[in-house]
Amino acid sequence: MAYDGKILARAKDIIAGRKRANEDERTHRRAEVFSRIPAVIETEKEITTLMTEVAFEALKKGSDAGIAVEAARTRCDLLLKRHAELLKSGGYPADYIDEIYDCPVCHDTGYSMGKPCTCLKSLYKTEAVKELSSILDTAGQCFEKFDLGYYDDVRIPELKYSPRALMTTALTICSEYASKFGQDSVNLLFRGGTGLGKTFLSASIAKVVSEKGFSVVYDTSISVMEAFELQKFDRSGDGAEETAARVKRYTDCDLLILDDLGTEMTTNFTQSALYSLVNGRLLRSGKTIITTNLSEDELHRRYSPQIVSRLEGEYLVLNFAGRDIRAIKREGGLK
Repeated sequence: MAYDGKILARAKDIIAGRKRANEDERTHRRAEVFSRIPAVIETEKEITTLMTEVAFEALKKGSDAGIAVEAARTRCDLLLKRHAELLKSGGYPADYIDEIYDCPVCHDTGYSMGKPCTCLKSLYKTEAVKELSSILDTAGQCFEKFDLGYYDDVRIPELKYSPRALMTTALTICSEYASKFGQDSVNLLFRGGTGLGKTFLSASIAKVVSEKGFSVVYDTSISVMEAFELQKFDRSGDGAEETAARVKRYTDCDLLILDDLGTEMTTNFTQSALYSLVNGRLLRSGKTIITTNLSEDELHRRYSPQIVSRLEGEYLVLNFAGRDIRAIKREGGLK
């Protein structure tokens, strides 16, 4: 599972903020206790001195330091008991000035045993969903709200099925795709006119997959090609580092949703960049969903044989059919 660097950095910043807040709170508590119960300071000094002496004896005597270490442990237990009693005498819990952690596993570092802690993973999921929600209507666009009633149940001769039958199949495939998303998932190509639910089902998939902890990046074809162009022709500019990170998100995420393929300017460079993106993700086993309003013939006319070959050979094509749902809603006085 790949982590989106931008979102991971945000999750790490939140954990770092919690750690700073806990350290500040502990500093405040210690100052409060030391001013009210000065004997606590002396007790802590004794404990520190004792630990230093034990370490020195262990280094000096090696295996012969057992008696000294045991005596020191007994003395330390007594000092710790006195420390707790002093705090209780002032009305404080015994652990009032101990270190404070939100996560007892990683102690607010975000990592445990060299791997991301569950607290970091949980935050990452939350931030990933927030990121998508700022771009897509993940609350309104979900499988449960996909209304098949907008699609006619009359068969279209050239497609051999009715729009509703086609979209029922598409909904089933997309729902299963999201719930079972993983290394063995296929790539999807959503093809059909405007207002038929392509972005809606893409957002529905993105929501479910991101909630599972996978890195999901959604962007339009225009925006993605713009990023590749900036990276190519503005490498020394002020935003070069940010652009490189942006392109890396497109290439390395677990699931890339490339919306509205065909709306970008068609140039030799965009053809090359699109091929590099599509082929590179195939080689890395990254999963991609592409939506387009272009028909099969239009795809062949617009893109190189290399690109079309990969779209037709490596993607499961879902045809979207029916009337523009936005138009239907306007006719019905709905937004």
